[in-house]
Amino acid sequence: MARSDELRVGDAERDAVAVALHDHFAAGRLTREELDERLDVALAARTRGDLRGVVRDLPEPHGLPAERWPVARAGHGHPAYHRHPGHHRYPARRGPVPAFPLLMAVFLVVTFTAGAGTAVFAVVQLALLALVLRAVFHLAAGHRGR
Repeated sequence: MARSDELRVGDAERDAVAVALHDHFAAGRLTREELDERLDVALAARTRGDLRGVVRDLPEPHGLPAERWPVARAGHGHPAYHRHPGHHRYPARRGPVPAFPLLMAVFLVVTFTAGAGTAVFAVVQLALLALVLRAVFHLAAGHRGR
């Protein structure tokens, strides 16, 4: 028995297999008697192996959850992992850029060189530029993920 076949199942897995059995009955792959027998076994199943036995001779969709265990790749010594839905290949984002200290530094430098009014104007312009650039990068990242 495979390692994943020993895992316990819950109501959601049993229900998914029951729905798949009804679909196969509607497609003419099972007789009414076979459906009733398999439903009894599926609803009493305790492990994935029990459920796998119920749908072993039926094509997909069979209602069983996707395997998430590492499987050996033919001709390779390391395991290959199945990708999960929603898994992205991009690394996690780093924290935000500390904008306040940078703007404060610009404000102080410009204040001592050109005056306070010019410094406020320069800081406001830089803050608006930073917001526009952030929006552009955010939109570009959204289109890249689709």
